[in-house]
Amino acid sequence: MKIEFLLHNAYGIGGTIRSTVNLAAALADRHEVRIVSVNRPVDEPELTLDPRVRLTPLVDLREGAETDEYATPLNQRPSEIFRDERIDNGRMAATALTDERVAAHLAATDADVVIATRPKLIGYLAKYGSERYLRLGQEHLTHEAHVPELHAVMDPAIAALDAFATVSEADAGHYREALPDARARVLAIPNAVPAPAAEPSDGTSNMIVSAGRLVAVKRYDRLIAAFAKIAAERPDWNLRIYGRGPAKAKLRKQIEDLGLYERITLMGARSPIETEWSKGAVAAVASDAESFGMTIVEAMHAGLPVVATDCPYGPREILTDGTDGVLVPLDDTDAVDAYAAALLKITGDPALRERLGKAARETALRYAPARIADRYEELFEELRPGSTAAAPEKKKGLLRGLFGGGRAKAAPAVAAPAPEAVAHPEARCAVAADGTLTVRLRAEQLTAADTHALLRQRGAKGKERASVQAPLTGGREPGAWVEARFGPAPLAEGRWDTYVERPGDKTRRRLTAALVEQKALLNRPLAVTADGVAARVPYTTSDGFLAVRAWLRPEHAEVTEVGVGEDGVTLTLTAHGAAFGEGAEIIARLRGGDGSVGDVRAPLTAGSGRLPYEPMARRVKPEEEQDLWDLWVRPAAGAALVRVGRIAGDFADRKGIDTFPAAERGQVRLRPYFTVTNDLTITVKDVEPKEEAGAAA
Repeated sequence: MKIEFLLHNAYGIGGTIRSTVNLAAALADRHEVRIVSVNRPVDEPELTLDPRVRLTPLVDLREGAETDEYATPLNQRPSEIFRDERIDNGRMAATALTDERVAAHLAATDADVVIATRPKLIGYLAKYGSERYLRLGQEHLTHEAHVPELHAVMDPAIAALDAFATVSEADAGHYREALPDARARVLAIPNAVPAPAAEPSDGTSNMIVSAGRLVAVKRYDRLIAAFAKIAAERPDWNLRIYGRGPAKAKLRKQIEDLGLYERITLMGARSPIETEWSKGAVAAVASDAESFGMTIVEAMHAGLPVVATDCPYGPREILTDGTDGVLVPLDDTDAVDAYAAALLKITGDPALRERLGKAARETALRYAPARIADRYEELFEELRPGSTAAAPEKKKGLLRGLFGGGRAKAAPAVAAPAPEAVAHPEARCAVAADGTLTVRLRAEQLTAADTHALLRQRGAKGKERASVQAPLTGGREPGAWVEARFGPAPLAEGRWDTYVERPGDKTRRRLTAALVEQKALLNRPLAVTADGVAARVPYTTSDGFLAVRAWLRPEHAEVTEVGVGEDGVTLTLTAHGAAFGEGAEIIARLRGGDGSVGDVRAPLTAGSGRLPYEPMARRVKPEEEQDLWDLWVRPAAGAALVRVGRIAGDFADRKGIDTFPAAERGQVRLRPYFTVTNDLTITVKDVEPKEEAGAAA
């Protein structure tokens, strides 16, 4: 069969996109599959598509590209299809151009099945689709999530389709009640969630992990409030929240107001997310509603026990309370106390976490993409018997009906590109407990001349760069993994890019990052070696390559806690490669100063000290946007200064993620922050822009 999925935007990482990509890959085992993205906002998708799945965009909205169609006259006219508030805004709002492109595609496609994944797309499929192919709709939210005005126009479109699949049985029941006379068959088929390639959690991290879009219905405010109630009793536990969305600023303020900015971190979006689940010991879902719960199953695959609110509809259909997870009833107190009690219990019981996590991995197998693909194939066969059956090869020149006799059972094989044609082989990288980096590559992406992997220090053009080689070992037959191991010996401070190299002509190909597993770094102490204090973190660059951030310093002062108070900043430090002694002090030094401004000093006692805001609060360079005060420690009287930073752990870049609140003193705002080298600095800015202040005067 030829199967097509209609997506509003296939280039993001949302749950609808992930579930579609997962299902498409599973169906590609036996069928020809294409994802049609109505919009193309960027060059490449954030998620990795199975190479057998074709991606076809209809409207090019890449801002700044010569082919950007946003300003075309037809794109300035409104769409004739009903409005869907969740997607009909911004650059990707549907327009007359969208209508034209989707209508033309649905008229020309040779697909046997077209599956629309959003209300707006269901409207398109009902209006412009053809009876020569099966027309299916999917609900990735819930019946209750849509306003009556949308149901008034969406429900007739659903009724006109061949089938409509929700992701929970309860929601399918709501649609059957709302559409008793619908032509469409209404049923529930859950989302496909593959087992992760990353190693599962070992449950030892004392980390609670949550992930999803930062929107009101996800109730991260409830999760944060519940964590605040147990923070004192669980001082060694932390919370990480992954995702992006409009609630980010509000959540950050809540965290700062609670004084938990060193315990709760808004991590931003991560793709793939599976490596982050494996860092956790508990997964948390505190939503008011979950149509399904992709993140629940993803966490279960990683072996995490999930604490979820018993909200409509997904959690209670996925989890069995006390068997493979914990369900927290929603109550009149907003469930904060009940959720906190559940977190307190599970964080204090390692045996319970182990038992629930083990059962969770078994339960998660129900949602394997192959099983979900089977459910869809059964539906196709029921709707149009014979459509999925294998057919004998037909002679050339004879026309095949779109459904008559069915399609060949196996999808056409996709020829692997020649190794030389793979510009950037895909790498999986994992850190071991001793700091060894293992890089794994697919044999079919390598040539016989590729003999070793290479770490090469990034630097200015024309300068000699340091490099480290590791031999490639393992079989070279297609499908085999080839490995390179870089031992724990320190690397010079800086960023190191990764390559495979051919020694004969020194030809290098840079490696892309398919998977980077960092969980061993969570509890790994800084290495104190003969060369100095060392740390390194493999990571994915902003453009998708595998790199390593390394630190190597003769001495280092690791800041373990930062407290922003009314009168000063309190730092708790540990010394590495040195020892704090008599006369130890913390020093704030103006960056780029001419010596006319003295340092700000505070004594260091038992590894802790408080830097006063004065005189930093008095702007030194008012003509510039900010004053920057770099933080140092003098380990003992007469000793050389040592930079204060945070280089332990799994963060290659802390700036913008590991953040602190600001303190206002008069007309200035002071805020500690981590620099691009993960060192600690205090920025001092005017509260108001200079233009406004001048105008007011």
